Amino acid sequence: MASGVFNLKHQLFALALRAWSGQQKTNYVEYLVVAGGGGGGGSGGGAGGLLTGISPVSTGSAITVTVGAGGTAANGQNSVFGSITAIGGGVGNAGSGGSGSGAARNVPSVIGQGISGQGNAGGQGVDANNASGGGGGAGTVGLNASYYGGNGGAGIASAINGTVTVYAGGGGGGGTYGGGIGGVGGGGAGAESNATAGTANRGGGGGGIYSNNAGAGGSGIVIIRYPNTFADAISVSNGTKTTANGCTIYTFTTSGTITF
Repeated sequence: MASGVFNLKHQLFALALRAWSGQQKTNYVEYLVVAGGGGGGGSGGGAGGLLTGISPVSTGSAITVTVGAGGTAANGQNSVFGSITAIGGGVGNAGSGGSGSGAARNVPSVIGQGISGQGNAGGQGVDANNASGGGGGAGTVGLNASYYGGNGGAGIASAINGTVTVYAGGGGGGGTYGGGIGGVGGGGAGAESNATAGTANRGGGGGGIYSNNAGAGGSGIVIIRYPNTFADAISVSNGTKTTANGCTIYTFTTSGTITF
């Protein structure tokens, strides 16, 4: 009870200070929401879905932020900012999701599908060469396998945090002669065995393998920013505040809330 009273007093004080300073209320934010990448199988895992845009926000109510975990032999988990939901990437061997995984070598034409506006499909496999397709990325489809596993699809670059960073690359496919390259944007590399995981907080798909251990998908991230002429947030849990290019930025690498 005491903690709740303290938080209410803090929010009322922040509102009063905002009115006294003459700052504009924050009524919209730019967002980047990236879901967790799918785990690899024989083929590369699909990248987590990626959404970016501008959204209105209400004052006085906490907005839920969920950061999706990467999948381990499973689809990645969704990331959420308020009503905006990015879908987790598809698990290796034709799993569908934000982006789809590549096709397995023994079913080479069956690929995982991505969600329109969030990601792309995976690539095809080659049974004769025992190579699987690369996972789809937010920017491009996964590549088909050839002699080696297919490369992961490329992600999408964003400078929302003040630095150009690429997110949501697909995982490379596995193959008996070697794996595909992970897609730019945190995709894990494929391998004959012991593939690479997707990069944490980039939403990359996990690398695929021919045998042994596939790579896990990388966790997602949520970033919001708005002009620094707008008032600061009243309260934030688990978000890190920075400033760049005339904007206030909050980055969430774990789930939390924000109230304006």
